Amino acid sequence: MAGSLNKVMLIGRVGIDPEMRYTPSGMATTSFRLATSRRRNTPEGWKDETDWHSIVTWDKLAERVGQSVTKGSLVYVEGRLQTRSWDGQDGRKNYRTEVVANTVTFLEPRSARAAEAPVAALDDGFGDDTDPDDIPF
Repeated sequence: MAGSLNKVMLIGRVGIDPEMRYTPSGMATTSFRLATSRRRNTPEGWKDETDWHSIVTWDKLAERVGQSVTKGSLVYVEGRLQTRSWDGQDGRKNYRTEVVANTVTFLEPRSARAAEAPVAALDDGFGDDTDPDDIPF
């Protein structure tokens, strides 16, 4: 569709170690939660608030993220929003909105020893062509 855009860019900290799985066809997928912070002015003064985002990666990017990203990592994530739905066991329709990442960039070294290493960018190498039927959950 001409004139539409679906692009997300986030910088935040990983809230829990990523979880890597494989689809029945053997494609890797890794998911994690990313916390971003914002400040807002309240009658009591400035208050920090945190938003949590569900991030999903696929294929080679998923493998690299699963091996390299840990809880607390500061990362830049770029991708697109996707909302999927499924019928729950109780018969109710469930929805989940997540960021399907095509780039994950480390913004700080993992340890003091890695302080001299360049910032690493992880790119899935195949754009946004993930087949929704390969989603394992």
